[in-house]
Amino acid sequence: MPDWKGNERIDSLRNIIRDGRMSLIFLVAGSTTAIRVNGTAKITADADLRARFDRGGTQPRSVIVIRIAEVYSQCARALQRSALWTAPHAENLPTPGQMLQDATQGAINGADYDTERATRAHLGWC
Repeated sequence: MPDWKGNERIDSLRNIIRDGRMSLIFLVAGSTTAIRVNGTAKITADADLRARFDRGGTQPRSVIVIRIAEVYSQCARALQRSALWTAPHAENLPTPGQMLQDATQGAINGADYDTERATRAHLGWC
């Protein structure tokens, strides 16, 4: 993840140096899909790695290298109740079930997972 010039706060970078454990949550606009990622992170100023993120001749100051240990589908209940999104769900994105089916080489039936997930979240059984 590139460290682009922004608000000039380095709190998160200090946290990574002190304790490399990290957690991210990804929200898909217009959807109740939320994916949580846990792992470790380190900061590097490696020139070759920074060059991979070049935008019109500008490179990030550093790059946060993330090693993923766990990926979770977060409970959708809070997003359903919040009515957070006003935009429709972005089409052509995989559902949590499709991602699980792909990650498990078909051991999990993605369509069944998505159907059960919707019912569990609606009833508050996450």
